Amino acid sequence: MTHDVRPTTIRILLADDHALVRRGVRLILDREPDLEVVAEAGDGAEAIAMARTHEADLAVLDIAMPRLTGLQAARELASVRPGVRILMLTMHDNEQYLFQALKAGASGYVLKSVADRDLVAACRAAMRDEPFLYPGAVTALIRNYLDRVRDGAEAPEQLLTPREEEVLKLVAEGHSSKEIAELLFISVKTVQRHRENLLHKLGLRDRLDLTRYAIRAGLVEP
Repeated sequence: MTHDVRPTTIRILLADDHALVRRGVRLILDREPDLEVVAEAGDGAEAIAMARTHEADLAVLDIAMPRLTGLQAARELASVRPGVRILMLTMHDNEQYLFQALKAGASGYVLKSVADRDLVAACRAAMRDEPFLYPGAVTALIRNYLDRVRDGAEAPEQLLTPREEEVLKLVAEGHSSKEIAELLFISVKTVQRHRENLLHKLGLRDRLDLTRYAIRAGLVEP
């Protein structure tokens, strides 16, 4: 008697604001017998909503998305779906994004330009609790570590809390306090308090200043 031995399927939540990219990534993943895309999202906020209603083992998140970035969504996912593994998918071979992704709890960082080569291996590595970084990222991490040892410096504390960063991004994208409250599941009063704190912390005057700051910080695209 023969048993049908099938690999355990890894259920994947895929988030990218470009439908064509999502389609291409889905094709790469779905052709593997142990990988299955169970939900797709067009931005970070939608990814959080999908995580609430779909059982997923792994989230593959684009870094640069509207409403909530992949980095912000990664932090939210930790509370919405504890235990979910996270991979960042990006066009940017950028050290700053890399370090932020690792801080946000990502297991791996995959460049879109080589997704067809690296993504499947990265998914499987994440489920084994192994990090997956492209070769240039490893070099960047080593260089950063050696620089910090040489300077005797620790990484500076983040100026904004993750929640303040989320509010800042949504303000910069033109969302009203009411819309922000609904997206983040908080009260309008709390949103207004965050806006006041942002202006005070950053020494800024109004929404236009906040938008300029958000662009400089890479939270929104100009």
